[in-house]
Amino acid sequence: MKLLVTGGAGFIGSNFICYILARHRGDSIVNLDKLTYSGNLRNLRGVEGDRRYKFVRGDIADGRRVRKVLSAGFDAIVHFAAETHVDRSILDGSAFVQTNVQGTECLMTAAQEARIKRFVLVSTDEVYGSAQPGEKFTEESPLAPNSPYAASKAAADLLARAHFRTFRFPVIITRCTNNYGPFQYPEKFIPLVLSRAAGGQSIPVYGGGMQVRDWIWVEDHCAGVDAALRKGREGETYNFGAGNEWPNLEIARYILRLLNKPQSLLTFVRDRPGHDRRYALHCEKSQGELGWAPRTSLEEGLKQTVEWYTSNADWVRHVESRGYRAYYRKHYERREATLAKALAHGGRK
Repeated sequence: MKLLVTGGAGFIGSNFICYILARHRGDSIVNLDKLTYSGNLRNLRGVEGDRRYKFVRGDIADGRRVRKVLSAGFDAIVHFAAETHVDRSILDGSAFVQTNVQGTECLMTAAQEARIKRFVLVSTDEVYGSAQPGEKFTEESPLAPNSPYAASKAAADLLARAHFRTFRFPVIITRCTNNYGPFQYPEKFIPLVLSRAAGGQSIPVYGGGMQVRDWIWVEDHCAGVDAALRKGREGETYNFGAGNEWPNLEIARYILRLLNKPQSLLTFVRDRPGHDRRYALHCEKSQGELGWAPRTSLEEGLKQTVEWYTSNADWVRHVESRGYRAYYRKHYERREATLAKALAHGGRK
């Protein structure tokens, strides 16, 4: 397959690119990323020398840019690009509407014109809203988002459904629980706990910290998206969860124990508005139709995550200092115009 991956410099997108190139030797990938604050090309240093991988900088909401990239011809698109941080969406939701809604619509329209054979929209369990005790959402559960971020993702999902119903656009939607693992931007809960604990800083915990999340190892999620890409049915939605329901407070305490740091670092702060209490998904459809199942326990995944962040303290410093901007200028800026021109003519330079 020749794939276009959007948002491939982000946390899940970069893990997905590395996953695909390691497991599908015949595949090639073009990574289209705007490089916003959380996009980091250092996440992809391991594949920079791979001739099957190319990077192009661009905004999915820029129709001209998207059409130019798609003119190179692709078999499928895997769409990760999104604004994702709930707290930021509460402060200002405009960027979330611009990227998650308008950008997705722009990308789907251009993909339809380019006759893309398969389009995977990577969504989130947050579109379902907060689950009650004992409740698990299926793919048929109604959407009831409670944050501007979740609402923007739900809007994108509904646009995808409309494109399928109206135009028979070959879209597949995937919805996943909370990811964790290497290369996650430090504003997210687990890397935030790791970063602040390593520096002996206080760790903010919203409310009483009893918000329950189902935590999935990022590579298990990548395996699910890959399965949906190759085996999923057009117009269908697939849930991916790991059955690892832990309260945020217990996650923080577990990480502190792994790091041999004092529990006194935990600091309880006022809860954010509209904070969902619990997320939980039924995943029988993904398991039955795609043959997918999570393989990594939370304990093993957290151990690997702690080891990765401990061994890659330079990556954390690089991100926290915004050094990845200089990395982009050094390694990519000079080549970008040439590469974009080659792609527009179907080249592989």
